[in-house]
Amino acid sequence: MSDPESPSPSPSTPRHGHAPGAWPLLGHLPHLATRPLAFLDSLPGHGDVVSVRMGTRTAHVVSHPALVRRVLTDRGSFDRSGVLYEKVRALLGNGLATCPNAEHRAQRRALQPAFHHSHMDRYAAVMTAETQVLTGRWRPGAVVDVTEEAFRLTTAVAVRAMFSAGITPRAAEELRGALEVLLRGVYTRVVAPAVDHVPSPARRRYRRALARWRRGVAAIVAAYRAAGVDHGDALSLLLAVRDEHGRALSDAELGDQVATLVLAGAETTSSVVAWALRLLADHPEAAARLHGELDTVLAGRPVTSEDLPRLPYTGDVVREVLRLYPPAWAVTRTTTRTTELAGRALPPGSTVICCLYLLHRRRALFPDAARFDPGRWTAGEVPRDAWLPFGIGATKCVGDVFGTVEATLALAAIASRWRLTPVSPRPPRPVPRIVLSPGPQPMRLARR
Repeated sequence: MSDPESPSPSPSTPRHGHAPGAWPLLGHLPHLATRPLAFLDSLPGHGDVVSVRMGTRTAHVVSHPALVRRVLTDRGSFDRSGVLYEKVRALLGNGLATCPNAEHRAQRRALQPAFHHSHMDRYAAVMTAETQVLTGRWRPGAVVDVTEEAFRLTTAVAVRAMFSAGITPRAAEELRGALEVLLRGVYTRVVAPAVDHVPSPARRRYRRALARWRRGVAAIVAAYRAAGVDHGDALSLLLAVRDEHGRALSDAELGDQVATLVLAGAETTSSVVAWALRLLADHPEAAARLHGELDTVLAGRPVTSEDLPRLPYTGDVVREVLRLYPPAWAVTRTTTRTTELAGRALPPGSTVICCLYLLHRRRALFPDAARFDPGRWTAGEVPRDAWLPFGIGATKCVGDVFGTVEATLALAAIASRWRLTPVSPRPPRPVPRIVLSPGPQPMRLARR
């Protein structure tokens, strides 16, 4: 992916601009549908806040670090509402990742115990065990789609961390398949909401997948509640939650939180793992340094969570992937009152998109910003206050440590035993969905 066409202005002088090239009636939708990241890459040349037309609607894309931080932390002026959240709530329900600001604090308090550090060793054991299951099916010389394999891995981890009992492998696979269809469909519905009103095979697949997802989650919640047994997993913790009035979560509320946790533990982390494997394959020097660290620390044995402090470069690879391809690449908010942004007053109801993908690639902030360089972290070239892959403030991702640990353990486990070579030398074409996926990535396996 190339740098933006024009150098970014100084972070201290935010300015508002307009994206050129809007089509009659459609606005910039054709660009967002056919070349979304190339279109986004062009925006910093027009301003730090750039107005983009999405059909009859206008969205304001923000990439200036101070403005991104303001939008994500000023909860009185910017809320989690609007078209995107309506579409995602239709998939995930009103869970922690999708609820309005007014409900967020209580929901986060309910969900936080599932991510307490005391549970992380057990989660890490699940992560390494599932990685061994996945790679145990691999054979030298075979070709695998690492994007699909990474999604299969992280979904299995999320399901086992969430439900250690009461779900069969077939049920888990049905949830995984439904989630794959839904995640692809939500982005389309956000960019072009009218697709939901046009009969098509894609719309029927989406609706069938949504029904399967809801039935599957409801069945798991009902089975756990009926059993009344504490399995020591995330769902058992949620079943024990009581609010300030002593009320337990309803089945609908539990279903919404389950959806949030599975998404946070599956799609976001899988994109990081898939990107890491491809970027390492394309950068032999970085791969050699990673292999050297893994060989020295692990000496051929399986990785465990206790090894993480001794794998700094492996962690830097994950951090650099999160910089270049943050899963939450575009975070939206809606103004709740007239709000000034980069010298322009936005009326209530305006859509604001904080583009973390662009923020992390600003030339003024990151030297050679588009280059994959894990070494920049030890060289002190990363302004930490402009690296926000998990968001910031009260709505920062509750599973940030879980996801980072999982991605690092998975990368260490795979790279210590396997060398993966892309079947095609063509660079990957990122696929914007709810997260920023690398798209299909067929790679050939070889034992190290």
